[in-house]
Amino acid sequence: MTTTIETEIDILAHPERVWAVLTGFPAYPAWNPFIVSISGPLRPGARLSVSIRPPGQAGMAFKPRVLVADNARELRWKGRFLVPGLLDGEHYFRILPQAEGRVKFVHGEHFSGLLEPFLRRSLQGATRQGFLAMNAALKARAEAP
Repeated sequence: MTTTIETEIDILAHPERVWAVLTGFPAYPAWNPFIVSISGPLRPGARLSVSIRPPGQAGMAFKPRVLVADNARELRWKGRFLVPGLLDGEHYFRILPQAEGRVKFVHGEHFSGLLEPFLRRSLQGATRQGFLAMNAALKARAEAP
């Protein structure tokens, strides 16, 4: 069983600008309501330290492994809760160029594992709301002068 959450938002900014905001990890506490902190190298195979806070829920920290870090195109990582197969999540951000100076930002995650059926409602509720809040905040920051 798997649950996929996928959200998207149009951003009036060049892909490089959106990428700079998305990968400007030290600034996350100032603007990101969902991923409240993140650190680590952006290269496939590297581990990140990530702290999230879904709306109305307790925060959670984990150390996912970077799968893709394609400049101004895609950032993807895979994280696990405690042990592989309990609850795994493959989180992704895609920056899709549209008309000149605009992108579609796609933000999603595929969840799987033994706990997935029990957490599906929370994932589709609070976690989805966290993605949407982050998308709106990213849009505001990327479009700011």
